[in-house]
Amino acid sequence: MSEHDPNPFAPPSSMPADVGMDGAPPLARRLTRLVAAIIDGVIAMIVTLPLFLVFGITGAAVDGSFSIVGYVLQLVLGMAIFLAIHGYLLATRGQSVGKYVLGIKIVDVESYQILDFGKLVGLRYVPVWLASSIPFIGGLLALIDILFIFREDRRCVHDMIAGTIVVEA
Repeated sequence: MSEHDPNPFAPPSSMPADVGMDGAPPLARRLTRLVAAIIDGVIAMIVTLPLFLVFGITGAAVDGSFSIVGYVLQLVLGMAIFLAIHGYLLATRGQSVGKYVLGIKIVDVESYQILDFGKLVGLRYVPVWLASSIPFIGGLLALIDILFIFREDRRCVHDMIAGTIVVEA
C-alpha cells in the first residue's frame, strides 16, 4: 500500500469524493435549505388554507368529524396544489419556488444533472408525504427525515431515497 492510498479502515462515504471540487457545484448550506422550505411552506399555507376552509376540510379536522375519505382528500389536494405551484420549476430547473428564490437546486448525486420529473416527485416527495401522513408516527418520521441534514453530506432521507443532493444553482 502506498502512502497516498486512503485509509482502508475508514467508513464508506455516501458522497462522491469530488463534491465541491473539480468544478462540481458546492453543496447548499443547511440554513439556505431551511429558509427555502419555510418559503415553500408559507406559500402552501397561503394557497391551501382558503381552499381547505371552502371545502370544510379544516373544520372537520378540528371538530373530530374528519373521515378517512376527508384525510385522503386533504392529502391528494395538498399534493396537487404543491405540484401546481412548484411543478414547472421542478421539471425544468430542479427547484421549488423557495429554492429558486435562494439560488439552490436539486440534482442527481452522481451526475449533478436535474432529475426526470417523475423520478423527482415519485421518489423525493411522495414517500415523505405518505410517511408523514401516518397518524401518530408520521410527525416523528418527518422529523427524522429533516434531522439527517446534519450529516456531513447534508442529505436528508428523501435525498437518499431519490439519489439527490441539493447544490448551489
